[in-house]
Amino acid sequence: MNIGIDGNEANIDRKVGIGEYAFELLIQFSNSKLKTQNSKFVVYLKNKARQDLPKENQNWQYRVIGPKRFWTQFALPVDLYFHKERPDVFFSPTHYAPRFSPIPTIISIMDLSYIHYPYMFKKSDLYQLKNWTLYSVQKSKKIITISKSSKNDIIGYYKLDNDKVVVVYPGIKEKGINLQAKSMDNSKKLRAKYNIRGKYILFVGTLQPRKNIVRLIEAFGKILSEFSNSKEKELELIIVGKKGWFYQDILNAPQKNNIEKNVKFLDFVENEELPALYKEAVCFVLPSLYEGFGLPVLEAMQFGCPVLASNISSLPEAGADAAVYFDPYNVNDIADKLKKVIENEELRKEMREKGFRQIKKFSWEKAATETLDIIKKVAG
Repeated sequence: MNIGIDGNEANIDRKVGIGEYAFELLIQFSNSKLKTQNSKFVVYLKNKARQDLPKENQNWQYRVIGPKRFWTQFALPVDLYFHKERPDVFFSPTHYAPRFSPIPTIISIMDLSYIHYPYMFKKSDLYQLKNWTLYSVQKSKKIITISKSSKNDIIGYYKLDNDKVVVVYPGIKEKGINLQAKSMDNSKKLRAKYNIRGKYILFVGTLQPRKNIVRLIEAFGKILSEFSNSKEKELELIIVGKKGWFYQDILNAPQKNNIEKNVKFLDFVENEELPALYKEAVCFVLPSLYEGFGLPVLEAMQFGCPVLASNISSLPEAGADAAVYFDPYNVNDIADKLKKVIENEELRKEMREKGFRQIKKFSWEKAATETLDIIKKVAG
């Protein structure tokens, strides 16, 4: 069986979101453990394959084609039509299927944030997401998504049959596990590097309105004002994440709440540094208004960090009973739940233990195996 894959999202430097999802699946597809000996993979790219992608062999090849502009709409379908050796099935770990392709296609949709929060996207990006995704949904044989919450959204919005959309839960970065033992050694260096004084709450994610960081900062300000002990007042909120869009209100929020000395923005932090940041944190908070899944919840649990998260969209699905949940629109509720976890060491210990059990449900090998089963069924 010949399997074609759009590998562009995995073929980038800093991989987050769909990029990480696509990369981890490619790594697993190339793994002989999945019993893919009878399958040949051709990974289609706009640019030469990066060094971190699987190496070529008899059953794993890269095909670089152009032009790059409107690649899925022009270059890819033309090649699929006219190249002599066609794939039997084509998998895109993104929203976009190759237009006018003669090959059965599967796409992945992480979430419908562009439908729920259109004002958070540039007009050009929004147009492309809405129109190209609509076409791809109609054309694809199957749609893979990463949570039951997203599946319900996709079925409801696009009016699809239930069996057209399949949930495959993502895994957790395996390289993170390998770094766990080193994280404590790195913690003192990181504290010095980022001038972290003492205890801190951690957030990891792109700076954008959907992440609800302004309300988190406001809630953090409320609990600081309630602390009487001077040491407690030194508690910090560490916000890790690159600037996305409409982020200025987020950057202004600490000063607006008179807590600028207690809030630090670290921008993009390398994967090698995250384990120590998670392990040293009092807790991790994800106050998002909408998430396709919320991988940082599992990453935090992986390193023994207690998790608080919004009680909406897919987050209760990811965290199950291992997390504490709050109403993300209610600043007082966020503050109350934060204070409850910060002040209760026994609760944090219980959350850590439950978190370790929860993450055992998720692995990239399992995700790749389930994805490959779907691909093979579509290929017939």
